[in-house]
Amino acid sequence: MTVDFDFEGTVALVTGASGELGGAVARAFHAAGASVAAADVVEPDDEDGFFDSDGVRFYEGDFTDEDEVARVVDAVASDFGRIDHLANIAGTWRGGTPIDETDAETFDFLFDVNLKTMFLASKHAISHLRETSGTIVSVSARSSLEGGKGDGIYRASKAGVRLLTETIAEENLGDVRANAVMPSIIDTPMNREMMPDADFETWVTPAEIAQTILFLCSDASSATSGAAVPVYGEA
Repeated sequence: MTVDFDFEGTVALVTGASGELGGAVARAFHAAGASVAAADVVEPDDEDGFFDSDGVRFYEGDFTDEDEVARVVDAVASDFGRIDHLANIAGTWRGGTPIDETDAETFDFLFDVNLKTMFLASKHAISHLRETSGTIVSVSARSSLEGGKGDGIYRASKAGVRLLTETIAEENLGDVRANAVMPSIIDTPMNREMMPDADFETWVTPAEIAQTILFLCSDASSATSGAAVPVYGEA
């Protein structure tokens, strides 16, 4: 069974768009007819020319800096005239050490990239999303559901994404829907390099996660807000 989405006439702001997952989400929105504002702190490796496509515009900005976030969000709203969907994809993983051996810099880094970017982008986009009865989808993680050895700071930052998602949903009932997705291991070249002996066939692909994000932004999920949706694949 194939599913087609129609986002014609809408505008999607995608953070972390230069990464594997962010790029897949940006492409999925564009393929479904949306105009795409792709944002990241680094310019994308645009080998296929996607970011030069009609209806796509790239915005370079540090989403851990509130002034930068405000500048980008205002520019997107001005350039496109509206914002209908915010996909908070910016994020990263660090781990390998127990809490008593983890540097405070690692804590600051993970909470900045995984949680603060989601908070600031949502904060500055909500007023625009209220005007369009829009949606927010953010990326939490399966591992955020419990503690574990070696990557507790990452897990805590992603748990924060879930809690802020629930809060935004509650504070904007009837105006803006907010949901999160919870991947396990995503099938990316970097993860394959880090775990060469793993069974890649059980991992979920960025394109598959992107389809779930589009569903959560679509009218098909109009009754869903404040949810954390598993996107584990077979992992």
